[in-house]
Amino acid sequence: MKKYYFTAILIISCAFLCQAQYKHQKKTAYPNYKHLIMAGYQGWFRAEGDGSSSKHYAYGNEDKSGIDMWPDVTEYSKTYQTPFTLATGEKARFFSSYDKSSIDLHFKWMQDYGVDGVFMQRFFNNAREKERKGDGATILKNASLAASKYKRAIAVMYDLSGLSAKNEDCSAVIEDWKYLVDELKLTNPDGLNTYLQHNGKPVVAIWGVGFPDRPYNIRNIGIERLIDFLKNDPVYGGCAVMLGVPNAWRELKGDCINDPYLHELIARSDIVLPWSVQRYTPLLHNDMDRFRDDLIEDMKWCSARHIDYVPCVTPGFSWHNLSKYEFPDDVKPVGSIPRQGGRFYWQQIATALLSGADMLYVAMFDEVNEATAIFKATDKPPVSTKTSFIGMDGMPSDHYLWLTGEAAKMLRAEKPLTIKMPRRN
Repeated sequence: MKKYYFTAILIISCAFLCQAQYKHQKKTAYPNYKHLIMAGYQGWFRAEGDGSSSKHYAYGNEDKSGIDMWPDVTEYSKTYQTPFTLATGEKARFFSSYDKSSIDLHFKWMQDYGVDGVFMQRFFNNAREKERKGDGATILKNASLAASKYKRAIAVMYDLSGLSAKNEDCSAVIEDWKYLVDELKLTNPDGLNTYLQHNGKPVVAIWGVGFPDRPYNIRNIGIERLIDFLKNDPVYGGCAVMLGVPNAWRELKGDCINDPYLHELIARSDIVLPWSVQRYTPLLHNDMDRFRDDLIEDMKWCSARHIDYVPCVTPGFSWHNLSKYEFPDDVKPVGSIPRQGGRFYWQQIATALLSGADMLYVAMFDEVNEATAIFKATDKPPVSTKTSFIGMDGMPSDHYLWLTGEAAKMLRAEKPLTIKMPRRN
C-alpha cells in the first residue's frame, strides 16, 4: 500500500513541475544579487517635443521647479531648453528619459564605471491597464535593450505610490507583470539576458510596504496574493521577491507602521530593502554608529529567518525647491543632508561592508528631484533668484559613478576596502 501511495505522490509532484513552465529564461548574466551594487532608476524626465505624452516639471515654471541638482548634459545627443539660465547667459538644457539615446548613455556610463545595474521604477499608475502600454513601457523597453547591449543587470521595482485607499488592490501589478513578461519580454529578451536573478530566480521588487504616510492599509490591498503570484504562479512565477520597507521595519516604530503584519509579509519575501534616505546624516555626531548598529541587528533578524538583506546607501539629500510650493509651512533647506564631496556616501558604503553586507542598493541613479543622483551632474547649475540648486562640492561630474565602481570592486574583494574615501590618482 505504501508503495502505491508514494508512487501517487511522485506522479502528482511531477505533474505540478510539468505545469510550471515559466516564461523566464533560466540563464542570465546575473544569476545572483549577492556581490552586486544596484541603483534605483526613475526614468521619469520628459520634455515637450520628445514624442512622449507628458513633460516633467523640470521644464515648467521657474517658480515651481522640483529639481534640486542639475545633470551634466554635455554628452547627451538630444537635450531640451528649460526656463533656467546658466551663469554664462545661455539657456540651461535638460535631457529626456523618453529618448532612447539618453538611456543608452546612462547604461554606457554604468559599464564604463563598473555600476552593476539598476532597478527600473514602475509606479503603480504605470501598472494600471490604461497606462500599461504608455511612456513608461517605452522607457522600460529601451532600458532592457541598453542593459543587454552594455551587459548591465536590470530588474523591475514596483513602487506602490499612486495606489489609492478605496476599492483598489494590487491586481493591476499582477496583470502588469504578465504584460512585461509576455510583451516586453523582460525576463526572456531576444538578446543577452541580463535580467537580475537571485538564487536563480528573477527578482521583482515591491516598494512602499509599511510606510505610515500611505493612503492604503497593507492588510487590505492583496499584498499576500501578489507575493504568492510572483513566487508560485506556474507560468509567471518562480520569482524572488524584494520588499522595500521603512528603515525602522524591525522595531515597527518611527517611520514604520506599528503592525506586526509587516513582519509576516517580510517572512514571505526573499530580500528586505530598508529605505534609509533621510534617516541618517553626517550632521549628527556618531550617526554612522547608529547606521552600523541598525544594519547588524537587521541582518541578524533576517539571517534567523533565512531572508537576505540589502542595505540602502545614498549620496545625500535635498528637497528645497519642490517643498516650497508643496509644503510652504515646512520648506526644506537646500542640501539638508550634505554630500560633503562624497564623504557621506563613502561612510555609508564602508560601514555597510564592514558590517557584513554582501550586496548594496544605491538611491538613486538619476534622481535629481531629491538630489540623490549618482550619475553625471554639474557643479555649475543654473542661476536663479527663485530656485536654488546644490553643486558637486568642486568634484568632477562623474565623481559618484567612480566611487560606486570602486565600492563594487571592494564588495567583491577585487581590491582592499578602505574606510577613507578613495581618491583618483
